[in-house]
Amino acid sequence: MPRRHPDWVKVRAPGSPNYLRLKRILRDHNLHTVCEEARCPNIGECWGHNTATFLILGDICTRGCRFCAISKGKPTLLDPEEPHNVGLVVKDLGLEHIVVTSVDRDDLPDGGSAHFAKTVFWIKSLNPGIRVEVLIPDFKGDHRALETVVRSGIHILNHNVETVPRLYKKVRPGSVYNRSLDILKAAKGMRADVLTKSGLMLGVGETLDEVMATLGDLRAVGCDIVTLGQYLQPSKDQLAVERYVTPDEFEQLKADARTLGFRHVESGPLVRSSYHAWSHVN
Repeated sequence: MPRRHPDWVKVRAPGSPNYLRLKRILRDHNLHTVCEEARCPNIGECWGHNTATFLILGDICTRGCRFCAISKGKPTLLDPEEPHNVGLVVKDLGLEHIVVTSVDRDDLPDGGSAHFAKTVFWIKSLNPGIRVEVLIPDFKGDHRALETVVRSGIHILNHNVETVPRLYKKVRPGSVYNRSLDILKAAKGMRADVLTKSGLMLGVGETLDEVMATLGDLRAVGCDIVTLGQYLQPSKDQLAVERYVTPDEFEQLKADARTLGFRHVESGPLVRSSYHAWSHVN
């Protein structure tokens, strides 16, 4: 089993002026980002370009996915000022494309969908013309909760399948592969113009044939955009890396995925759901 990162997944420690400015702004408004909570390797690059993925609904997740570094447990009460604060920070940053994600909130009757919609409302009210992308949980398959988000004015709906179906019990206990596919399919049925997006992390024990089969499943439910990246163990408490996929393999997967008809494919060792997100719709 791999112990050391190969050179192609090593990145510089963050510290640019924009990185430090964004960190201060987020703290001033008591906001969280998945960039920090999930220990994303691209935080220096993205924050250096004034882009971030906002994490709403608190920073404690009700599920126990074994790849994720976000804290698990009993969440705190929702912050009613959070949606407005996100809109204010987005305005301060002058962004044209924003990504909003969340922890899983299985403790809430609607899974947090109304909070998502309020956040989208304030982002768009304070930032006319902005494109809003959301990376959502599965809401336990609740289509009413999903529709609340789909009809909130978003441009892209992202829901990650994360891995191949065989590995769900190992990687995503508490989640269901077919339920995730249904979320993407249902979103298209609710709003044909909304772009749907999903992603997989590689290196947790999947085969390349399984990856291609999963990509085929995503296209079958109308998924427009897909991201493929290398899983990196955030800490010793999460799953270990089974294998490092080479840059050449990622390039081949990108070419193979394009033949399936995806509108855009982002594939590479450091690719994450929101990496270069603004370019996925161009």
